Amino acid sequence: MSTPAAAAGAPAALAGRVVLVTGAHGGLGAAAAHACARAGATVVLLGRKVPKLNRVYDAIARDPSGLPEPVNYPFDLSGAEYGDYVELADRVGAQLGRLDGLLHCAAEFPGLTPLEHTDPGQFARALHVDLTARWWLTRACLPLLRQASDAAVVFVLDDEGASAYRGAYGVAQHGQRALLDTLHAEHGTGPVRFHGLRPGPMRTPLRARSHVSDDDRRARDPAAAAGACVTLLSSAGAAHRGQAWAPSP
Repeated sequence: MSTPAAAAGAPAALAGRVVLVTGAHGGLGAAAAHACARAGATVVLLGRKVPKLNRVYDAIARDPSGLPEPVNYPFDLSGAEYGDYVELADRVGAQLGRLDGLLHCAAEFPGLTPLEHTDPGQFARALHVDLTARWWLTRACLPLLRQASDAAVVFVLDDEGASAYRGAYGVAQHGQRALLDTLHAEHGTGPVRFHGLRPGPMRTPLRARSHVSDDDRRARDPAAAAGACVTLLSSAGAAHRGQAWAPSP
């Protein structure tokens, strides 16, 4: 098998590493998963929509440059109990022997609604997917991540998430930044790095729920942010440890 070239200009930046990507069939998730595979990683594709997950799997597996074969893991972040998250981490360890990176791309955003009119159940679901589930999965994976010499957890953050009418999704953006700061403060210079990534506006189905695509000229293709994901998951990401990094366009 040929050695794939990495995104962001670093040859095989993730060679030999195993990276778990949540929301792997979404806009940024799919682009980042493919970029990580091109950078040499074996990618675990996590998502709840199996047909879409299969399409991402096929795109990587059939890439003519010969990329490491990914692993599909259908998983519903909103419906799973914490024990299911632990089982997920255990299965990754048993099947692949290691975990070097965790990229949180999965998000729940039903659309723009005044907070006082948001359905309580919908609010709880979105807050769980956008914040609690990210912590649950991180916690479940920490024992496996600590076994790697250089591991990274990356939280994708939305700069616009905390503005009006974004409900639990917006509230969760504040929570994720606090979670990042807490984890960085507690883990210091240990073997697991914690990062925030602020990719800026992207043309994704999530953003389409709050912006008219024809007028959304600031948004760019998610593939443009995929290289930044690779950077943070690779050893080069150490320069951004504990930061909410907003790479230049």
